[in-house]
Amino acid sequence: MQGIYTILLLIVSNIFMTFAWYGHLKLQEMKVISNWPLFGVILFSWGIALFEYCFQVPANRIGFHENGGSFSLVQLKVIQEVITLVVFAGFTLFLFQNETLH
Repeated sequence: MQGIYTILLLIVSNIFMTFAWYGHLKLQEMKVISNWPLFGVILFSWGIALFEYCFQVPANRIGFHENGGSFSLVQLKVIQEVITLVVFAGFTLFLFQNETLH
């Protein structure tokens, strides 16, 4: 069960991470934050990234085998990277419909 919790937490974490890293581009495109200074956009992204860490850190602690979890450190990283690619692909196709995955 810890393995499933770990993966679910990593998915949520990566949704926040992807929005923190790339969501500001969509918000700029929509003219929501188009006149914000770069420092304001950075603070906005950091605020979102805080929620990423609120899910990422527990996922790693729960999932790590030395804490009673199911995964080694390498496995956690590979799972996280696969989730990152899947979430990013979905994010891109959903929010940036004019972008294609080549």
